[in-house]
Amino acid sequence: MTAPLALPIQAEPSRRFSVAPMMDWTDHHCRFFLRLLSKNALLYTEMVTTGALLRGDNPQRFLQHDAAEYPLALQLGGSVPAELAACARMAQEAGYQEVNLNVGCPSDRVQNNMIGACLMGHPGLVADCVKAMRDAVSIPVTVKHRIGIDGRDSYAELVDFVGQVKDAGCRSFTVHARIAILAGLSPKENREIPPLRYDVAAQLKADFPELEIVLNGGIKTLEECQTHLKTFDGVMLGREAYHNPYLLAQVDQQLFGSEAPVISRLEALQALRPYIAAHVASGGTMHHVTRHVLGLGTGFSGARKFRQMLSVDIHKAPDPLALLDQAGELLRGK
Repeated sequence: MTAPLALPIQAEPSRRFSVAPMMDWTDHHCRFFLRLLSKNALLYTEMVTTGALLRGDNPQRFLQHDAAEYPLALQLGGSVPAELAACARMAQEAGYQEVNLNVGCPSDRVQNNMIGACLMGHPGLVADCVKAMRDAVSIPVTVKHRIGIDGRDSYAELVDFVGQVKDAGCRSFTVHARIAILAGLSPKENREIPPLRYDVAAQLKADFPELEIVLNGGIKTLEECQTHLKTFDGVMLGREAYHNPYLLAQVDQQLFGSEAPVISRLEALQALRPYIAAHVASGGTMHHVTRHVLGLGTGFSGARKFRQMLSVDIHKAPDPLALLDQAGELLRGK
């Protein structure tokens, strides 16, 4: 399913609460599911490289989404201004409401292609990339970055980075409040070992009050979100939102003032069922979708059985949709 080639009515999404771009996780199936839980959360795609869009065999598959996923942003990985500009145009034509540049991923693979956190060492290049994208599209161009990298981790260097990118026209920065250690740590270790420095991100907001600063890193509850929103313009959750997706069910009420009733776990699964049935009917497997809903099975009696049914039993079920309905019964009243 793809969105029409037209911008949604709400061209500038709210970044008060967002779900982070996560490789292999925030695909279009995952985003469709998360949207059932929150109407207001801003959702991000997995990082898509400029090479995949410009030189891949099937670039449209990387832009694939459903109009129901809005508000929605595309995250790009790249460092060649002209290529990023071309990809930003593709994103706008596909209906995305924001283009975000990845300046935070610490993996060796992307470093070798001058993508991700290594770009924090090249603020002038990032500024050139942002300017090229802004010149190419009318939708917002944002940047997601760390507070530093090994060898360039002083606050003065962070201010220099943000200042140069701001001067190129960027007005929204999502700050993962850890440095990235590019020499010696894996991506997983880079999410856990460098200490969280919310104080550094808060100082950045104080020094750049005119910018939108969204906080990312280590946030696990909506209570923490409410606390951080006293300092920052928005909060972004990553793995917690994926592993415990039902947290999103109260985002609209607690963070956006919605008076709509909170959707139940069972209601969310039932609302997803027609999407799953259509995917299976088109030749897909149910696991492509249901792998993203396993986190609904957390924190109650029967949760483990729910996860087993949708992660193990599903592969040998003669009628996967019937198994889905059986699993849903375990959510009743939860």
